Amino acid sequence: MTGAERREQITAEIVAKTGITEAMIERLVHGFYAKVRADAALGPVFEARIRDWEPHLSQMCAFWSSVALMTGRYHGTPMAKHLPLPVDAGHFDRWLELFEQTARELCPPEAAAHFIERAQRIAASLEFGIAGAQGVILGRGERFRRGEDASA
Repeated sequence: MTGAERREQITAEIVAKTGITEAMIERLVHGFYAKVRADAALGPVFEARIRDWEPHLSQMCAFWSSVALMTGRYHGTPMAKHLPLPVDAGHFDRWLELFEQTARELCPPEAAAHFIERAQRIAASLEFGIAGAQGVILGRGERFRRGEDASA
């Protein structure tokens, strides 16, 4: 079996288990970012960096296709894109809150759980990376808070 065939098999298994489709990913991404753009905490972070939303939304659809369905559509560097952002644990908590809310509203329970589990891992990884880039080494259970003690 080739790598491409194996990837297709994995994707098919995930689709069968969760019901996730590319159309569902698109609805989730667009619904989530509509909430992000309107959010008092997250909106300004994104608006300061994104002028043309369509390419960003397209890239996020490819990202979530790769994350949720293992399609390999996304070819980017999420950590590098997030390192310069002025965000910390509070931003990631809000991001997860809005993402989970959107996934539960727009997706069947099995699909929502699949998306949410991956979003939680992504948020933790990005927070860990951003903290490290700021010279903060987080221990187990510690969170990154700019200008405060990390263990808060």
